[in-house]
Amino acid sequence: MPGENLTRSEAADRAAVVQPTTYQVQLDLTGSEQTYRSVTQVHFTATPGASTFIDLIAPGVHEIELNGVALDPAHVFTDSRIQLTDLAGENTLRVVADCAYMNTGEGLHRFVDPVDGEVYLYSQFEVADTRRMFAVFEQPDLKATFQFTVTAPEHWQVVSNAPTPEPTRAHDGTATWAFDPTGVLPCYVTALVAGPYHRVDGELTSRDGRTIPLGVFCRASLADHLDAENILDITRAGFAFYEQAFDMAYPFGKYDQLFVPEFNAGAMENAGCVTFVENYVFRSKVAEATVERRAVTILHELAHMWFGDLVTMRWWNDLWLNESFAEYASTLATAEATRWTQAWTTFNSLEKSWAYRQDQLPSTHPIVAEINDLEDVEVNFDGITYAKGASVLRQLVAWVGQEKFLAGVQRYFRKHARGNTELRDLLVELEATSGRDLSAWSSLWLEEAGVTLLRPAVEVDSTGRITSFQITQEAPEAHPVLRPHRIAVGGYNVDAEGTLVRTHRAELDVDGAVTPVPDFVGILRPQLILVNDDDLAYAKIRLDPESLATATAHLRSFTDSLPRALVLSAAWDMTRDGEWPARRFIDLVLENIGAETDSTVLLVLLRQLGTAVSFYTDPAAQERVGSDVADRLWALVEQAAPDSDSQLQLVKAFAARASTAAHQDVLRGLLSGERTLAGLTVDTDLRWDLLGGLAAAGGAGAEEIAAEEQRDSTAAGRRAAAAARASLPTAEAKEAVWASVVEDGELPNAVQGALIGGFSRVGASGRALLAPFVERYFASIETIWAERTNEIAQNIVIGLYPARLADIDGSTGVDLLARTDAFLAELGDRAPALRRLIVENRDSARRALTAQEADRAAG
Repeated sequence: MPGENLTRSEAADRAAVVQPTTYQVQLDLTGSEQTYRSVTQVHFTATPGASTFIDLIAPGVHEIELNGVALDPAHVFTDSRIQLTDLAGENTLRVVADCAYMNTGEGLHRFVDPVDGEVYLYSQFEVADTRRMFAVFEQPDLKATFQFTVTAPEHWQVVSNAPTPEPTRAHDGTATWAFDPTGVLPCYVTALVAGPYHRVDGELTSRDGRTIPLGVFCRASLADHLDAENILDITRAGFAFYEQAFDMAYPFGKYDQLFVPEFNAGAMENAGCVTFVENYVFRSKVAEATVERRAVTILHELAHMWFGDLVTMRWWNDLWLNESFAEYASTLATAEATRWTQAWTTFNSLEKSWAYRQDQLPSTHPIVAEINDLEDVEVNFDGITYAKGASVLRQLVAWVGQEKFLAGVQRYFRKHARGNTELRDLLVELEATSGRDLSAWSSLWLEEAGVTLLRPAVEVDSTGRITSFQITQEAPEAHPVLRPHRIAVGGYNVDAEGTLVRTHRAELDVDGAVTPVPDFVGILRPQLILVNDDDLAYAKIRLDPESLATATAHLRSFTDSLPRALVLSAAWDMTRDGEWPARRFIDLVLENIGAETDSTVLLVLLRQLGTAVSFYTDPAAQERVGSDVADRLWALVEQAAPDSDSQLQLVKAFAARASTAAHQDVLRGLLSGERTLAGLTVDTDLRWDLLGGLAAAGGAGAEEIAAEEQRDSTAAGRRAAAAARASLPTAEAKEAVWASVVEDGELPNAVQGALIGGFSRVGASGRALLAPFVERYFASIETIWAERTNEIAQNIVIGLYPARLADIDGSTGVDLLARTDAFLAELGDRAPALRRLIVENRDSARRALTAQEADRAAG
């Protein structure tokens, strides 16, 4: 991204000489389909005589006026910067530009609904895309107030951070909305959403007595599917929980939640104007895991209103402070204030597995990461920043106590409201309320990378009583740091009814290479010993042989979902590490998922099952194993309770793994209605799952996909059709994807994402289809990195990497590791962020080869 980067040192230098106070931004959205007029007037103080720059990305800049003096745009505007020299103590800058609508989910995104032809806009500014809509000092510590005036078609809804005013008539069916100024905000959480959105209103009473207006929005064509009352109920529960936990009323005047099309992330915490991915408007039946995930996401963004929007990090190295805190707080709120009381099980299965995976990559980094520039932070929205950070916060809470932790957070909010902070500012308050010195904790947990491994070492006497119990801690060679952990150890036995019951529990601090567990010495050895019971610590775990045998034989006998999830997590870790054959993990999953009652655990297990089959199984056995897995999944479908969450998820999983003619017949029968399952409604989205599986298996073609797309002529239908076409097992289909995504690059982000997802969806016998693209991939990605926006470039670099060709047999004729290494050697240090992504891709391929060897060795 030439000319669009910003270094940390540049940001620090700029913050030392300028401080914006107010922005007044006028936007005219009634012009062309490509651009809109943007007029920015910013007032800022500066060190007299200093020089600096303001950020703007725009295809046309017409006027620049500094303190009444016109500046020539041709002389002062280059790439993404307007140079400002000889500043006064008080300054006024006016910039008139034509800014570009985006179709990448960055800046001001423009979408046309294929259902009714209506235009919908929304902004997405994090990390540094505010400058795509108006001229701005684009860094989080240069906070100011923002006042937007927007001219748009009069039938539109126009929403921003401040409450929406009554519009005034402009001209020819247009109107102007003049918003009041916001409070002091970082620029990246300002927002504009505009279009004929459907709106549902609500309200709540804040703890300070104010009435807070609530709004829930979606596109008009999705209005029938918007379950706004459920969303508002979760929102109200979150408000009550956070206002009490933080001992502070909601800091803004209203709270709108908008579900917008072609969104790149799950949601964005714009102050009082939160945007969400539109998939959270459920037009078809979804897994309960998805409904829960929406609730957690709602609560995550609401937590940001305090942590991030009210109190903001000074620079992006403390991004984790925003995201980890919101991740921890939203899980806590979900567990304590909603019906999903098992939210910490969800956290273990989904978030912690993400963290452990990220933390074992060669690119792993400390939670407090070194962020030298914007490219660094763009690739740092990862499992360390979100999930590991939240896991470590939970560990800290277990150590100091939840009451003392929240008391420290309350002090932090009161002291730093409307300001910017660094990590030390939070630790000072936590030390004051907990009475603990957190400097050593911070050094070990926040400033060092890597995940340690805990193992039980148990000895018993002739009567079966424990004579010695120790927990050993191992650190990876690349990050040889042992850490203190607050953990629980559980002892479980199978009772007369066949249930695994916890009969003994000890909570203790683990520190160093060996820690004794005296509370278990002298008792009859439990049949299963679970280190890190209750999942308090951030660490991988192993089970001793007897415990592993008990766990795998009686996995469905746990009465609680969390210990079962912990055992499954350990089994998955062993598989990924090449300590357990993939086919043993596959059998464990298929023997137990039929009884799994936690929707998220089931969702994650089915994803892991797919990875185990496609990447970790001996390549010589993949086709046979894949067919057998699909057969067993269908048997589980037929045994599932009618209209159950399990039934729905298993049908989707079967469609994803279908390969044989018999599997195709099942999918055709479900699509046509000739085959039915009690309680299963083959609705719009499920039809696409079935047809997508049929297409990938070679049982349907372009004609069937076109007919289904005509039946579902919506944006979601368009994306599903693109994915289905991309998954067709033909060279022509793969060439078409390559041409659209890599060579043309004009499609919207969501359609490109669907094509990328379908491109690599090939079975064991279809991997050769990807071999011709290996050289083309490595020849093109550096150019893509330089020329595409960051979001699009990352999607291509990660999504089109030929990971399916990692094969210990070499049957595809591609040595993927050698070719990746050659590219990295050629790349050198030219593009550090791109290099990081390729290193991560390589490690996934390396891990697949290791797991394949382990699976082959086991036979």
